[in-house]
Amino acid sequence: MSRMSMLKATAAACAALFLVSTACETTSFISTWKNPSAQPLGKTKGRTVIACVMANDEFLRHGAEDELVASLNKRGSKGIASYTLLPPGVFDEKLAKAAFEKAGAQGVVVLRPVSSDKEVSVSATYYGSPYYGGFWGGYYGYGWGSPYGGTAVSVDTVVTVEILLYSLEQNLLVWAGRSKTTNPSNVQAFVRELVTASVCQMEKSKVF
Repeated sequence: MSRMSMLKATAAACAALFLVSTACETTSFISTWKNPSAQPLGKTKGRTVIACVMANDEFLRHGAEDELVASLNKRGSKGIASYTLLPPGVFDEKLAKAAFEKAGAQGVVVLRPVSSDKEVSVSATYYGSPYYGGFWGGYYGYGWGSPYGGTAVSVDTVVTVEILLYSLEQNLLVWAGRSKTTNPSNVQAFVRELVTASVCQMEKSKVF
């Protein structure tokens, strides 16, 4: 490999690493669990896995399932969005089971929004600030001009999502996790980040 090719490859690797690191900067997992009684789904290649997002908002559901399908396909699975198998608003278990079996699904990945809460945090002021250096010519004027100085209050939006992996062959929950995302910027970016982080966690747990 030429020096120029090596530089290009290194740049591409760095760019990919940057994208991965920034994609997961606001999502973390509160908890994860792997069922000791369930067998892993096995190799991802060729396996049909349903992407099922349990959200009342059809726009959110379609976008999230499409992102999940794309992520599953990249890993060799045959991902299918559940909304393509059932009409909108149809949640009958018998119909869903028949549709999933007809599609030849071996597994289901479920994403279910649990809550969206406001989180208030208070941080103390940095007392090394010049405003605090001296009483005269410093704090006296600052203190009276800004009587609520001393603390910084921030309000964050925290979205919690439940992620589940089911084996339809065993009819068992194989893996479960609960994620926490702070201040999601928009639905598409949020879903992409959540899906990437979730699949990474499943791979770490070796459930595929």
